[in-house]
Amino acid sequence: MTLDPRNTDPPRRRVTMEDVGKIAGVSQVTVSRALSDPSKVSKATLDRVRAAIKATGFVPNAAAGALASRRSRLISALVPSITNIVYSSFIQAFSERIRANGYQILLSETGFDHHDEEATVLAHLSRQPDAILLTGIHHSRETRRMLLASGIPVVEVWDISDTPIDTCVGFDHAAAARTVAEFAHDNGYRSAATITAADSRARQRQESFAQHFEAAGGAPVVDVDIGGPASIASGRTALTQILASPDMKSTRPFVFCSSDLLAHGALIEAAKRGIAVPRELAVMGFGDQDFAAALEPPLTSLRVDRELLGHRAADALIARIDGHPITDVTRISFEIALRDTVQLA
Repeated sequence: MTLDPRNTDPPRRRVTMEDVGKIAGVSQVTVSRALSDPSKVSKATLDRVRAAIKATGFVPNAAAGALASRRSRLISALVPSITNIVYSSFIQAFSERIRANGYQILLSETGFDHHDEEATVLAHLSRQPDAILLTGIHHSRETRRMLLASGIPVVEVWDISDTPIDTCVGFDHAAAARTVAEFAHDNGYRSAATITAADSRARQRQESFAQHFEAAGGAPVVDVDIGGPASIASGRTALTQILASPDMKSTRPFVFCSSDLLAHGALIEAAKRGIAVPRELAVMGFGDQDFAAALEPPLTSLRVDRELLGHRAADALIARIDGHPITDVTRISFEIALRDTVQLA
């Protein structure tokens, strides 16, 4: 930056708590007390302090307040992707509930690599948050060590574990996929395929679906692992591979996708090829995103109440911060949102 030698104005001095006290006619200690616990000063004094703050534009030092109260009023939230609506929608609900309790969230995207998550956790803990939200229950050993050593409340979301780091809010992915497999078999489907994104939870659902579908008497499940994050394009490509499989040539397959985005791509590819859905091909997604019901045909999807999950996760952390007892594991239900991409028996 180049300084203008003609600019002789002295640098602006930061307004201090002492300045506010002088204007309000009270001590610096009284100003601090009015900011930290207004109930400890009279209404007249509080009014004078607030008027002085407004007149000077004084901004309280939150970090100093945190040192005094040992609270930063920040809660960290780590998600694999901030663009995936499955995660962003529950984070929105989480943030709303957190802010209603006087906190703000510090949000970061970790991807699906445990080492990236570990680095992010370290960075967040250096900011001394009052609590932290993690997505999933599988972490590196060092991540678990850091979190246990920090002593702050931790909530793990989306998955269920009998041995969480602190507390968890989620659902059983294997049980959800079993429900889908039984639903497909009960409605007359004897061949199936899966389109799976590179996500440990998606892989868990795929394996459970295949296991239970085949155990019920269905043919071996054809799986296409897209090897990366979900997208419409990868959904189209995956369906092309499924249709080229010899096992799918003369059957009416049930295609279970690990996300609605992949299912959307599969529907586009089916329409391009003139394949009638659901008469010739059934497609089911996961997540029941907002666009699912607006597709043509409307998409059947496995629905999880993401808003409830976000609220329950926030409630768990606030209760932990305030020292209230809560259950270690909170289960969120799931259901099949039945629409026109699956034909019932």
